[in-house]
Amino acid sequence: MPGVEVIRERARELPDAPGVYLFGDESGAILYVGKAKSLRKRVTSYTRADRALDRKTLDLVLRVSTVETMLAASETEALLLEQNLVKRHRPPFNVRLRDDKSYPYVAVTVGDRFPRVLFTRERHRRGVRYFGPYASASKVRETLDVLNRVFPYRPCEGPEPGRRSGIPCLDYHIGRCLAPCVGYVSEEGYRELIDGVIAFLEGRSGPIERALEAEMHAAAAGQRYEEAARARNRLEAVRHLRERQLVDRVGTGDLDVIGLAVDGDLAVVLILPVRGGRVGDRLTYVLENAAGSPPAELILLAVAERYAGVTVPPLVCVPVDVAETAFLAELLQEWRAGIVEVRTPVRGAKRRLLEMANSNAVNALETARLQGERTRQRRIGALEELREALNLEALPLRIECFDISNLGDQATVASMVVFEQGVAKKSDYRVFGIDRTGGPDDFASMAEAVRRRFTRLANASSVDGDHDPGFATLPNLVVIDGGRGQLSAALGALDGLDLPRVAAIGLAKRIEEVFVPGRAEPVLLDVDSPALLLLRRIRDEAHRFALKHHRRRRSRIAGTDSLFERLPGVGPARKRILLAHFGSPASVLAASADELERVPGLPARTAREIHAFLNKTGGAGPR
Repeated sequence: MPGVEVIRERARELPDAPGVYLFGDESGAILYVGKAKSLRKRVTSYTRADRALDRKTLDLVLRVSTVETMLAASETEALLLEQNLVKRHRPPFNVRLRDDKSYPYVAVTVGDRFPRVLFTRERHRRGVRYFGPYASASKVRETLDVLNRVFPYRPCEGPEPGRRSGIPCLDYHIGRCLAPCVGYVSEEGYRELIDGVIAFLEGRSGPIERALEAEMHAAAAGQRYEEAARARNRLEAVRHLRERQLVDRVGTGDLDVIGLAVDGDLAVVLILPVRGGRVGDRLTYVLENAAGSPPAELILLAVAERYAGVTVPPLVCVPVDVAETAFLAELLQEWRAGIVEVRTPVRGAKRRLLEMANSNAVNALETARLQGERTRQRRIGALEELREALNLEALPLRIECFDISNLGDQATVASMVVFEQGVAKKSDYRVFGIDRTGGPDDFASMAEAVRRRFTRLANASSVDGDHDPGFATLPNLVVIDGGRGQLSAALGALDGLDLPRVAAIGLAKRIEEVFVPGRAEPVLLDVDSPALLLLRRIRDEAHRFALKHHRRRRSRIAGTDSLFERLPGVGPARKRILLAHFGSPASVLAASADELERVPGLPARTAREIHAFLNKTGGAGPR
């Protein structure tokens, strides 16, 4: 088999070291990303004659044309690297999170002089402690609201507190901040406040409740009733929040219990956190492409997503005798910086918790499958409605949408986004830089983008052409962001190419009119129809993608413009002459002395000075 020979040849060159390997197909697309304690041994295992490959792995090996590797310092680092690469490339043979959702966390910026406490979905910054994850964003916001009433930490942004006015903000006057910005609390006193926040988030609420209760009684005994009422309200808030976060008393200390359910290509890993003997909110990870994957691989994927950068409990209960228990324990101990036990309980309260986790995982799997089926049916319904409304010959399984973004005649960018079966296929997104002079022309820009895209279709299909999978497939429907003018420009570009028939429409923004070739009146879809909602989602994605690259290109051109302003003997008129002659700023900066001297209207002496200046500066600017 060709794939086996490719893998065998590459395996001979690999080191006996940890890392990740990436299998690619002949077009360069990533098929599979795997981690390894020893790259040489792991990659070689795909070629051993005595290894019976399952159908999925056999299909993978048959398609492999390239093998790339990345070294890692340890197997733990390789696992995290594998996880990041899978999220980036979404290889078809990898198990992966269905929606790549990120759970919310509470972050405490302990590295700041006066730390902040805030909502976040990231967990990679240094000098920050993360608590969570939480099951919902509303749970995090409720936690932060209560914490700020009990512990008046500063809500202002930035590493240092305060405002330019130099006076306390409203939060100080309503008891939500101690005003460290004006020195009303010392750094040590504020740090004690943050220590209380961290203690509560770690589940150590007992001392906080006792301190608030003592404060309340002392204030009442001293007839300071308003102060006593404030302490009482803070105490009730802490108790309410603790009860909301931890509901079921099981008396087993601090641990996490992992449940697993697998059905076909879908799997659910469900984690029940238990803190202080109480069960918290369950965390559910839905995994796709799980058929044939060992339980250890599924659990490791969820564990890497759950624990990286957050507090790990001293005990983790797993549903099966995971083959990689030793590695899993080593990984968790590295994150905890302490001993972590990983085991499968066989009796008692922990066994009952494990059964509950598995049962919840089964229910979550059924829910995920039903939701996925409903989503699929809605997408099919939208595509069917689109076909009927636009009288298309076939179901528009692949839709490509084009949009133009510019600022005057500068930094013009055309975007092409792709949706297959109603889902964005970001690997096929493309962007076209368009250089124009003489003012903005959306019609000409749209025609150029469409012409370049479908010219690449012919090249991608030819043997000698520059194969690009993003251009290799003919779309069932082309959507042009704009009205009749933009659509006519695109159709004109298509007419000039020898192509199979491609359906094209224009989608105007004002009242969502759909312009169809050959129809005098636009098609007006029902405002709540699935077909129009799909078209709007595709159009908005094309606009977002175009704007992103327009801003990026504009920032590069701004740097080029600053260089043009410093060119000797070049003012606005000569700048226009140079751009009209060479076509783009990059071509001007790359021109030789002879090429510059041949520019009509540019004196030879000025041309030589420009060339000398660019050589002196190293030809700064885009190339």
